[in-house]
Amino acid sequence: MGKIFFILGKSSSGKDTIFQKIKENKELNLKTVVGYTTRPMRENEVDGEEYFFVDRDRLEELQNDGKVIEVRHYNTVHGVWSYFTVDDGQIDLDRDNYLYIGTLESYEQVRNFYGEDKIVPIYIEVEQGERLKRAILREIEQSEPKYEELCRRFLADEQDFREEEINRLGINKKYMNDNLNDCVNEITKDIKENK
Repeated sequence: MGKIFFILGKSSSGKDTIFQKIKENKELNLKTVVGYTTRPMRENEVDGEEYFFVDRDRLEELQNDGKVIEVRHYNTVHGVWSYFTVDDGQIDLDRDNYLYIGTLESYEQVRNFYGEDKIVPIYIEVEQGERLKRAILREIEQSEPKYEELCRRFLADEQDFREEEINRLGINKKYMNDNLNDCVNEITKDIKENK
């Protein structure tokens, strides 16, 4: 039986970069799952790679068809953005192991859907000041930086990733991303041991 290796952490913790590095490791042979979102595409994003970018009507259709595994709604300064996972045939645990990226909330819902024994959490952590610095540097690179949304997301993460929530979900191990290569190597080792 396959497993879902679920990368999660606060915004700007480096989880996207770590996800890419783990995904590119052919030795691990992990399939990826592309989530869905109603938020607008950022520069350099490609539909079907980072996310499937859909509108609210499509989300409602999928919900009405019973295809949505988990969904999160965020009231941003630009309106409500939804992120969700769809039972669309991307995941077949009888055949493969998977790499997924999400939030604590999505981790819990996916774990509840597939079962605790099928999901392995990979929680990425970064010192708070460093995380804020990374968030600002990333936003500066956008043609239209959205600093209000950056601040909202940063503060929301402090609430969403409270220590008691992490403990409640049984996430016992954290991967410190103060050195990217060391962090990726530690995660790679643990994935090999858990497959």
